[in-house]
Amino acid sequence: MASKSHPEPLPARTTLFQQKDGKTYRIPALIYISDGQTFLAFAEERSTPCDSDAKVLVMKRRSLQNGSLQISKGRNQARLCYVTSTDYGQNWSQLTDLTNQVIGDEICNWATFAVGPGHGIQMKSGRLIIPAYVYYIHCRCFPFNFLHKVRPHALSFYSDDCGVTWQMGEKIPMESCECEMAEIIDHTDQSHLYCNARSTCGHRVEALSESSGAAFDNPHVAKKLVEPRHGCQGSVLSFPVPEPSDESDTKTWLLYSHPTNKKKRKDLGVYLNKSPLKTSGWGQPWIVHKGPSGYSDLTQCEEQFACLMECGEKSETEEIAFVEFKLKYLLWDLLKE
Repeated sequence: MASKSHPEPLPARTTLFQQKDGKTYRIPALIYISDGQTFLAFAEERSTPCDSDAKVLVMKRRSLQNGSLQISKGRNQARLCYVTSTDYGQNWSQLTDLTNQVIGDEICNWATFAVGPGHGIQMKSGRLIIPAYVYYIHCRCFPFNFLHKVRPHALSFYSDDCGVTWQMGEKIPMESCECEMAEIIDHTDQSHLYCNARSTCGHRVEALSESSGAAFDNPHVAKKLVEPRHGCQGSVLSFPVPEPSDESDTKTWLLYSHPTNKKKRKDLGVYLNKSPLKTSGWGQPWIVHKGPSGYSDLTQCEEQFACLMECGEKSETEEIAFVEFKLKYLLWDLLKE
């Protein structure tokens, strides 16, 4: 899907991580800390673009050790861990492993799993939400323990005490992979947790949770959001409606970033949804990078938005770049529809 011509040029791009000296940077994540007016941009440093060659998690200020995720002989090698910072990313705590406490024996049914990629959120109730996905082992071939049927399913990890303890939500029953989540507030101040997940069926998978991530209902294919052949990660972000009115059915809108080409990872665009509780609410994308592009992550910074994205001229793994933009650029495209 291609966007219409736009009066504004492509947003200025700042390269934060660049492929060179045998190092490739992938899997961007971006957060904005309003108290310190600080962006923290993260990426995986790899010896090659391959997932299995991830070496460390790097940030603009410093690097943190991180292991790669692997499937080996039907046994999960991944761990659920976290680190924290109380000084806007200047220093970080020691790693805390939550795997046994949160996942427990259920991990025996998982070939592997990962969080995100991208950002988590805090809901208005205070609940912390970490999007994740698991390759669930639906069937094994005994006695050799070969994995006969493995399928990806999105889910969430959540905490109601600021991260002291965590719980695991139910898997989305429909095949769904890498995901991000956003909170939608309707006109009655009710909260709905929205999940937008990668798939290999040619379009994204969407689902809503009325239990704040404990379970998701009625997953469906988003016909307006295309996927390339093998799918690609995308980012979703909710934000307050700029000028609330009776015409809007919610108090929040959604932004979504993803490659817009249905055949290749190219032409990364940002979509706006002014009716996020409706499956057909997505507008046409505004292209923020023409050419090869891949994973991305969105955040809001005061009156603007920012996107950290994989992009390049010949390959989407050439660099990870940062762009800022205003909502008016997407509203202009909606007026053209």
